[in-house]
Amino acid sequence: MAIEVRIPTISPSFVDRRRPRSKAVHLAELFADLDARHTGIQARIVDGDQLRRFVNVYLNDEDVRFLDGINTKLSDGDSVTILPAVAGGMA
Repeated sequence: MAIEVRIPTISPSFVDRRRPRSKAVHLAELFADLDARHTGIQARIVDGDQLRRFVNVYLNDEDVRFLDGINTKLSDGDSVTILPAVAGGMA
């Protein structure tokens, strides 16, 4: 089983490849797996047992907040995209 993970170039200091793979069964396990390989990334994605407020995670283009959050189950061939929210405006 392989899960493809997409992390934008905004987080290059944590991931040396833009599309690491994992054999995780659910998102919490995926984040722990990523953190084992790239220390500190999990703390930027989750706070306790929830996603951080300004981080968006998609499973096959579906926002995991509308699924089971970090307990969302993964299947072989799934794609997980982790996007820090970007805010701004005109001053």
